[in-house]
Amino acid sequence: MIRTVNSNDAEALCIIYNDYVENTTISFEVQPVTVADMKKRIETATLPWLVYEMDKTAVGYAYASKWKARSAYRFTAETTVYLSKTAVNQRIGTQLYEALLLALRDTPIHALIGVIALPNTASIALHEKLGYEKVAHFKEVGWKFNRRIDVGYWELII
Repeated sequence: MIRTVNSNDAEALCIIYNDYVENTTISFEVQPVTVADMKKRIETATLPWLVYEMDKTAVGYAYASKWKARSAYRFTAETTVYLSKTAVNQRIGTQLYEALLLALRDTPIHALIGVIALPNTASIALHEKLGYEKVAHFKEVGWKFNRRIDVGYWELII
């Protein structure tokens, strides 16, 4: 079941997200996010946040956030999806992203940006399946786990 995220989901979302923070280069955060921090992110969100619930447990979430702070970017958003290890390869990421894209069509947002730490074959495939096109590749702009990381931008006009 896909539904809107609420503050009560913060702990489950932290468990999902912090696995990425602590064990992958997918997130560029280097310190685990606290439940209080996640609650604040949820409560201050101005664009859709969705959760995929299975057996009353959040196993994935997707959200949109403002891409840049300057006013001229106000109709552009960054989209993101995170899944628990138990939810991978079950089309849950696709379903979440499709629901997010549908929700964003009811907002003033015009352009969506997917920011992908490279390499990440699964994320690239998901974005391209949903119509995103690669528009940029930045070399060695991230630093995590004592190595430099490339980042690609994928864009979708809605």
